[in-house]
Amino acid sequence: MLIRISLIAAIVLGLAVAGLNFTMLKDKVTTLQTNLKTETEAHQKFETDYRRTKSDLDKTNAVLKTTQETLKATEEEKNKAVEAAAAQTKRAEQLAGDLKKTRDERDDAQQQLAAYKATGMTPQQAANANKEIKRLQDTIATQETEMKLLSQKLMKTENELAIYTHPERHVPLPANLKGLVLVTDPKWNFVVLNVGEDQGILKYGELLVNRNGKLVAKVRISTVEKGRSVANVMPGWQLGEVMEGDQVIPAYPAS
Repeated sequence: MLIRISLIAAIVLGLAVAGLNFTMLKDKVTTLQTNLKTETEAHQKFETDYRRTKSDLDKTNAVLKTTQETLKATEEEKNKAVEAAAAQTKRAEQLAGDLKKTRDERDDAQQQLAAYKATGMTPQQAANANKEIKRLQDTIATQETEMKLLSQKLMKTENELAIYTHPERHVPLPANLKGLVLVTDPKWNFVVLNVGEDQGILKYGELLVNRNGKLVAKVRISTVEKGRSVANVMPGWQLGEVMEGDQVIPAYPAS
């Protein structure tokens, strides 16, 4: 009987120990499962963050590459503008010297002609002197025309150079400039003007459009030709519909 009781007690004790071990094992398994789930979620979050960061980095690198290419192109354009400005300035100085020399020669010829006339020069001598004076005057007129064209080119080049070095700068236009709107396009918000390079218009110059003394809009030059130009209506500056015949004047006249 005692042995039987001992066996029963041993069995009960064994079951109790087994239950305790099972409970502890279950807790460990639950803890491991929880840790595994936490680590899995953390790993998934890391993977998501990594892919997002890599995508952002790729986009940034693409933007950086585009910016570098644009900067390189802008630098090349600026260098070309600097070289062109230097060459035109040198040519202008040379032309100014030639013009002064020709004027001096003309004045000298006129003085000689006056001296010849005072001393009773022959008709042939007078005719030759007049021809020389006429030749010199024609040369001066040609040089002055070339000087004017060169001055326009130099101003255009300096304006383009200033756009690269000082993009916030307003482009000055001749103070006495006045023009008219020839064509309007409300759909694309651009106008064609009857003034161009010959009148001193420069690219990116801004003009005020008015009708009967009232401001209608403000436009910025986008394309310049000899006797006309194309301008875009500036956002936020359209106070009314631009119409053919409206007058334009510089927004920033040169002093």
